[in-house]
Amino acid sequence: MSSSPATALEPTTVGVVLAMAVVTYATKAGGLWLVGRLELTERAETALEVLPGVIVVSIVAGELVEGGPEEWLGAAVVALVARKTERLPLALVAGVGTVVLLRGSA
Repeated sequence: MSSSPATALEPTTVGVVLAMAVVTYATKAGGLWLVGRLELTERAETALEVLPGVIVVSIVAGELVEGGPEEWLGAAVVALVARKTERLPLALVAGVGTVVLLRGSA
């Protein structure tokens, strides 16, 4: 056991985290650089525009399949708020809030 304080950072851990941050940034920047140099078809541009929504749906789909009434009602709230306000972050907060409230009252 070491006598260092519990809040001390291991140099290896810091190095790994920094390396992961650099690789993540390089991946994003490289992708943006590459897309900026390609001649995209209208179909490819549309696909890239909807990609964030597709990612959110793929993450949430598993929870909904295995979820109960709380998750399904939360999803319905997300859909309703998104349709009425056209503000996805607000809709997501409303849906998560609904699930939290329903789980807390159960």
